[in-house]
Amino acid sequence: MRTTYAVRLTDHERARLRTLIASGTAPARMLTRARILLKANQEDGGPGWTDAGIAGALEVHPATVGPVRRAYAEAGLDTALERTLPDRVYDRRFDGADEARLLAVACSAPPVGRARWTLRLLADEVVRLEIVEAVSHETVRRALKHTISSPI
Repeated sequence: MRTTYAVRLTDHERARLRTLIASGTAPARMLTRARILLKANQEDGGPGWTDAGIAGALEVHPATVGPVRRAYAEAGLDTALERTLPDRVYDRRFDGADEARLLAVACSAPPVGRARWTLRLLADEVVRLEIVEAVSHETVRRALKHTISSPI
């Protein structure tokens, strides 16, 4: 069963949202969320539209409307307007010293029988040299992209 969260905006919140939309300088996602909240408002004769009605009027997916309602009901206006950051945080595989060692390997002579280093060869070599325990060729690519192609 799906729960619909009630949006009851105060006069101050409604004025803030209208000013935000009128200025047009905020990110598009924030402006869309402000419009969703204004259409969903059930306070003082507000429109009180359904999720499907709001989605159709604002040309957003219906699944976009529910989380905005929920964020407003649970955490307030600022949280409903702001972009939520991802929950996952990935540790960097290479720190500065490890990147320097990777770069040194990449600039060294390739293995016998090879014309140049490949990303997979570099990934295998940094594991063999115990710079890191395990690494993918894609991680090596991203690390080298920031060092080798820099303009300095």
